[in-house]
Amino acid sequence: MNFFEHQDQARNNTRKLILLFALSLLFITVTVYLAAVVTLSGSSKGSKSRSSRYSSINCTQPRSAAGEPRVSTNFNDPAERFQSRNPNSVAVSPSLRVPCPPVTQKAAFSWWNPSLFFTIGTGTVVIVGLGSLYKIQTLKAGGSVIAQEMGGRLLLSEMAHPEERQLLNVVEEMAIAAGISIPAVYVLDGEQGINTFAVGFTSNDAVIGVTRGTLDVLSRDELQGMIGHEFSHILNGDMRLNIRLIGILHGLLVLYITGRVLINCRPGGKEGNALLAFGIALVVIGSFGLLCGRLIKSEISRQREFLADASAVQFTRNPAGLAGAMNKIANHPYGSLMQHPAAEGNSHLFFSSALHFGVLGSLFSTHPKAEQRMRRIEAFKGKYATQTPTFGGSSRSPLVGQAGSTTVARHTNIQANAAQVVDQVGTVTSEHYAYAKALLGQLPESLLSGIREPQGAIAIVYGLLLDTQNAAVRTKQLEWLKQVEPADVIEKTLALSADIDVLDPRSRLPLVDLTIPVLRQSDTDQHQRLFKCIQGLANADGRWSLSEFVLYAVLRHRLQPSSVTSPQSTEFTTIGQIWSDCLILLSGLAQVGQTGTDAITYAFRSGVHRLPGAGQEILPDAPPACNMKTLKYSIDRLNLATPKLKQAIVDACAHTVLLDNKVTVQEAELLRAIVILLDCPMPPFLNIGSKRIKA
Repeated sequence: MNFFEHQDQARNNTRKLILLFALSLLFITVTVYLAAVVTLSGSSKGSKSRSSRYSSINCTQPRSAAGEPRVSTNFNDPAERFQSRNPNSVAVSPSLRVPCPPVTQKAAFSWWNPSLFFTIGTGTVVIVGLGSLYKIQTLKAGGSVIAQEMGGRLLLSEMAHPEERQLLNVVEEMAIAAGISIPAVYVLDGEQGINTFAVGFTSNDAVIGVTRGTLDVLSRDELQGMIGHEFSHILNGDMRLNIRLIGILHGLLVLYITGRVLINCRPGGKEGNALLAFGIALVVIGSFGLLCGRLIKSEISRQREFLADASAVQFTRNPAGLAGAMNKIANHPYGSLMQHPAAEGNSHLFFSSALHFGVLGSLFSTHPKAEQRMRRIEAFKGKYATQTPTFGGSSRSPLVGQAGSTTVARHTNIQANAAQVVDQVGTVTSEHYAYAKALLGQLPESLLSGIREPQGAIAIVYGLLLDTQNAAVRTKQLEWLKQVEPADVIEKTLALSADIDVLDPRSRLPLVDLTIPVLRQSDTDQHQRLFKCIQGLANADGRWSLSEFVLYAVLRHRLQPSSVTSPQSTEFTTIGQIWSDCLILLSGLAQVGQTGTDAITYAFRSGVHRLPGAGQEILPDAPPACNMKTLKYSIDRLNLATPKLKQAIVDACAHTVLLDNKVTVQEAELLRAIVILLDCPMPPFLNIGSKRIKA
């Protein structure tokens, strides 16, 4: 399956999750109802037993001297009238009286009480629903909420120890290779077990969590294998499903919590005894809810773990690394077990089983057995030979050009195939991973230091925007920047721009991504200030260049608030709903990649005909006019399409760009930006087709 098929499968699993949750809720509702019936029945029986002692008092009835009941004919006497109407009542007349047996009424017991069932059902649904909604609301801030709940510590580059710096390097390499935002990294210092997790709504708010035991025990290759496993969950849409699992299943635990509250806060007396019994019942039923939650997580999670293992091997081409990590987990005193209480609700997130289930492990475990995973990993050995990829057939760095080579690189062509572009979305190859390692390994030390502290990260962004072709525009940009930024920022920008100017243009987006972890630590107001400065630099010459638009759009997308990146309901399911937006998008790509009216129109129509249902839509005679603003607006709307439609849109974009079976660096930069803005991770262009980029 490709990226888009994985996204569709994740959506289907979400529907499956909702169905299983509904069935669990029905089961719990029925169980709570039965507990209430039994509790009320027992209370009622006790009440009737007590009342029967008082109804057994000897009652008397007036009788004649012969022993027959005396019938009064004096209807003027009120007592006699009452007695005649209530023959079993105690007579008030001082006549001869004899005891009579008590009269009792036995209420019929019934298991079905519609009004009680409705009340119990409504209450249960409200309690569980509010519990789920509360948890979902708290999770809107993204994966950092879960990491902090688990006791995680945000790992900052400038404060990292050597083994932590190694972890950050592995995460950065994998993110650049995959074409996604670099996740924040949290270390769980209190956990000695070997485990990792990835969590978040999208790749923009994803976090990677790593236990202290993992850092202390694993080698770099083994750590790389486990991080590759977590990146598979990020790329395949598992994170959003997993975080929904946390939110929805939290409601099933609320009954258990409610029962504990009733037990601890019950009043004294007879009412307290009833609440005690009901609280115990809720605790027991809440335990059933816990089991239901474990079964649901087990049902949904296991097969995706096999896929993540396979993807990790594909990323690194090193099955021995992942196998070594699994072996160390098996032989480690703590294994992969987690000690934090929050591990129960988050158990499905981890690389390996975080809880011990004993004999019921095969039923409740969220992960396949370690032996099964090991057998599948061992099967990969021998399939991947160690390779050191070359770039353009040159021993020179793929990232840094020679003097004067930047202009040439901007117009270099790549032979490519549109189908390969679609297939590469959401995947990572060993060449991409090697490219990412080369980028980090060969960046100048000034830039490596800059991406690790706020002022340096901002200076790198400004340096990427400074014009390298027109000295007058560059001077105007610097004059404007001096009016809004302090002198030390200007000085740092100028110092870093010298190294930025000689970089291969393909490294622009990766360099932007490297600044994200530090820039993400700033608040929303600081982000808005940064975006205004970017707009000012871009407008210095009165127009936006393509590279300026790409940098601004990608940076804003990466840094947008988590409240915006939280799951949105899909609005568009048919191509007709977004037809005009597709035309704007393809028109922009055609105008970037082609010159001349006929060539632009031909490229535009080639892309349009790749869209599903194009024959039923109105085709314009010429590509519609578009600018950066309308292009960004249309991309935002297209991001609300279903994964299947997104696949068709990316395919149409690739055919528009690759009409001549070539792609310029400018086209590649815009195409990658479009796919990134559609939340479809696109790895860097390296060697699509048989030829490679020439630097």
